[in-house]
Amino acid sequence: MSLTVLTSAYRLRSICRLQRIQSHMMSSHAEPEVLLEKVGRAGVITMNRPKVLNALNQTMTRQIYPQLKKWENDNETDIVIIKGAGGKAFCAGGDIRAVTEAGKVGGSLAQDFFRDEYTLNNAIGTYRKPYIALIDGITMGGGVGLSVHGRFRVATEKTLFAMPETAIGLFPDVGGGYFLPRLRGKLGLFLALTGFRLKGRDVQRAGVATHFVESKKISDLEKELVDLKSPSAEDISRVLDSFQKQSSLDSEKPFILDKHMADIDRLFSSSSVEGIVQNLKADGSEFAKKQAETLSKMSPTSLKITYKQLQVGATLSLQDVLVMEYRLSQACMRGCDFYEGVRAVLVDKDQSPKWNPSTLEEVSDHSVDQCFSSLGEKDLTF
Repeated sequence: MSLTVLTSAYRLRSICRLQRIQSHMMSSHAEPEVLLEKVGRAGVITMNRPKVLNALNQTMTRQIYPQLKKWENDNETDIVIIKGAGGKAFCAGGDIRAVTEAGKVGGSLAQDFFRDEYTLNNAIGTYRKPYIALIDGITMGGGVGLSVHGRFRVATEKTLFAMPETAIGLFPDVGGGYFLPRLRGKLGLFLALTGFRLKGRDVQRAGVATHFVESKKISDLEKELVDLKSPSAEDISRVLDSFQKQSSLDSEKPFILDKHMADIDRLFSSSSVEGIVQNLKADGSEFAKKQAETLSKMSPTSLKITYKQLQVGATLSLQDVLVMEYRLSQACMRGCDFYEGVRAVLVDKDQSPKWNPSTLEEVSDHSVDQCFSSLGEKDLTF
């Protein structure tokens, strides 16, 4: 065999090997954590971390915010659609573990994560163009912040909504102090303190979603929205209403909390969390017993902070609520219950947090008030 042929064969093998290595490197390269695409005249945001239920991290927040601002000022973009990849979750919350690690060692992420996230929540709440969240799947914590402040929120039978923060020594943030007290009666306070989960059509019935559309119709809905030419909010409403009319799934079932609403309004009407717990224990019904048991597992400090957060937030603008919640987030970073809650629920998963203080009575009004005090130049500003 001539030297030329050998050299060519060797070179070819080397090229093939290089291509294999490159393709392996490309395939092992992480997928982008958030996809930002222009489809027609729509900006489409896809949370793309399906293995961790699209949990929101700082990288994602820092990519979404500038793109949202760009689309808001772009004459070629009429609407923004936000959704989650993978079919299981819209976004199951914030990337709490990373924040915990940073908080333990005084890392800046403990400040920056909340600052960036709340700035994004405010951008969504004040967005000048129609913003449509397709909350098909698990939507909790940070995922609620990405959806609930937008003009349109579309739930499906796969939607699972909850604000479970009191179980990890936190509070229902991302603007929870704004939207929760604006739900009917004491429903928002009930959801905030207990972390009660709402599913499917009930997410709309509670007032968290604006529409209900069956999951299998979501891609058709998205296509129709993207194809709209210079749509007004009314045009989008019409499309969403028409898809909702085609979705009869579970329509005959009553709202899961219907039969309890009068009890919730009565039992959760008290000037303190201790008063609510007393009401529940004195009531003696199965429903009341269950809620008392749930509250007994939550961080007492979180319950008291959350109660006041919703009380104060009921009369504030979204921006002012987010400034307040940023102060609360930093108080939680300085405390111990958040780290203990994350350990018990997310890390060791023993579900037995040791709260400190361990009873409601030991959490003084003064310590709660301190959580709401100004951070001076470190306060969140817009």
